[in-house]
Amino acid sequence: MATILAVDDSPSIRQLVAMTLEGGGHTVKLAENGIGALDIAKQCAADLVITDVHMPNMDGITLTSELRSIPEYRYKPILILTTESSPEFKARGKAAGATGWIVKPFDPSALLSLLDKVL
Repeated sequence: MATILAVDDSPSIRQLVAMTLEGGGHTVKLAENGIGALDIAKQCAADLVITDVHMPNMDGITLTSELRSIPEYRYKPILILTTESSPEFKARGKAAGATGWIVKPFDPSALLSLLDKVL
């Protein structure tokens, strides 16, 4: 299956995402903010990234933009998993290079189904 980098400042969300993805047979790398995620991304090329928007040090939209500047991540799927659902945030995410947008709380089976589509 895929190696997925999951980024969220909430330990409980990171745990829930990790359990969901691992239950689907994926390998998961975790980071609590964009800076940590960039470090991991540069060391281990993930097949897909899932990131929150609101995080300390570097938000998810900035992370998405930074990842798109790395050749290995130019075309890899990046999904934003957040409580934000406004058209403004979605437009910012799309402009930064996000592949898709998932609103929390998420349905684990729907998340796995979406991953199958974008991978």
